[in-house]
Amino acid sequence: MKRSCGVLLPVFSLPSKYGIGCFSKEAYEFVDFLVEAGQTYWQILPLGPTSYGDSPYQAFSTFAGNPYFIDLEKLVELKWITYKDINSINWGETDKSNGSDYVDYEKQYKNRFKVLKKAFKNSDIASLPAFQKFVRQNKSWLNNYATYMAIKDAHKSVSYLEWEEDIRLRDKEALEKWSKKLENEILFYEFQQYLFYTQWAELKKYANNRGIKIVGDIPIYVSLDSADTWANPKLFQLDENGYPTGVAGCPPDYFSEDGQLWGNPLYDWEYHKKTEYKWWISRFEAAFKLYDVVRVDHFRGFEAYYNIPYRDTTARNGHWVKGPGYDLFKEVKAKLGDCPIIAEDLGLITPAVRKLIKRCGYPGMKILTYGFNPEEMSDHAPFMYENNSIVYTGTHDNDTITAYFNEIMTKKEREYVREYMNFKGNKDVAWHFIRTAMESSADIAIFPIQDYLGLGNEAKINTPSTLGNNWKWRLIPGKLTNELALKMKKLAVTYYRCNN
Repeated sequence: MKRSCGVLLPVFSLPSKYGIGCFSKEAYEFVDFLVEAGQTYWQILPLGPTSYGDSPYQAFSTFAGNPYFIDLEKLVELKWITYKDINSINWGETDKSNGSDYVDYEKQYKNRFKVLKKAFKNSDIASLPAFQKFVRQNKSWLNNYATYMAIKDAHKSVSYLEWEEDIRLRDKEALEKWSKKLENEILFYEFQQYLFYTQWAELKKYANNRGIKIVGDIPIYVSLDSADTWANPKLFQLDENGYPTGVAGCPPDYFSEDGQLWGNPLYDWEYHKKTEYKWWISRFEAAFKLYDVVRVDHFRGFEAYYNIPYRDTTARNGHWVKGPGYDLFKEVKAKLGDCPIIAEDLGLITPAVRKLIKRCGYPGMKILTYGFNPEEMSDHAPFMYENNSIVYTGTHDNDTITAYFNEIMTKKEREYVREYMNFKGNKDVAWHFIRTAMESSADIAIFPIQDYLGLGNEAKINTPSTLGNNWKWRLIPGKLTNELALKMKKLAVTYYRCNN
């Protein structure tokens, strides 16, 4: 990997007129900002259609895209809707008191699909050759997803585990009955995916043509209530009635004394092995159509995964089970070649996990805030980095640097940081951390835009093991100034990470 740098900003955190960041002109302006700032990478979070809790790591499909990200103004240009249709809706109010905005997911859920349905009715989409081609090219997942969502709507959005047994278990006659009954609704969901993929392809092409690469995230697990689980039960550890025998999570750790109970179904790795990991190969193929570089979330789960009894309310009673290890990635390399993959190697990392990552050859992650314990040397300390690694000030799960330094670190740790980075006081703390990461030997340095802006935890993306306040933070217009871009570029030039 070339020595370079980038910015972490979820798509939903972009500013826009309609309540959530999307593939609108603001996304193109952000790409232009990255170019001006000498960056190489734009790292985002998973793009899937979010379910309850709004987490991009709990999507209704691992292959489908989030319809909230569809740029509505492009549909106006196509004359499928009017500006009156979208401007008459209250998409949420901007809270400028702390320089941030927040997504109102309830308003998105209630209004976005109404507008898209009107565009659908005015589009005559079924006769469009480009749409027909899209449906053919994505037949391995598209109809399953659209059918699942249409049936879910017909059941007032309850989990498919609460559907009638015949359709829950995909009885052939039941599938035919529901597919015929909901033919138009199924077409509507296919229409949404056509818009999503068409608009994302245009944005990605624009970024790539300007020298910006997209780093995307592939969650290790799929959601229990998803088209993936419903349509492909053989891939997972389910009983004869379609219920999980165990679910995913993490043991008690720094983030939570009860551990993290994610609730995702666990893979039947023996079945995947018998199929030469066909589903996983298709999943990586799909990811590399969306992104230039793929960050594999919770990479340690491939060496050993944490199995929590289904229906437990905490992760305390889980146990570790061996995963597929290198066998999966050997197949990925054989089928897809030497793909640009980042291994998210945070959390409980054992010698066996390190051995797997080294054998794969993938770069791991370093989190700068983990590296400053004056009493114990850490792998995350800057002087410990290998070239083949990605350094972050923090991820979407971390406090911002400003908040971490002022509110989380002990007095002794703050004194150590000041000594290490050679500064006094509390001014521009985030920039001292960024500079320290930029001058490190890690090939790539990526920072949340919140840290460049010096924001506190009002701009935090996610607090693990909590619900209700996550995945909401957004930029307000005007924050990404030319002055900020030039300051970022100066650092990139100084430490030989500049893209232009």
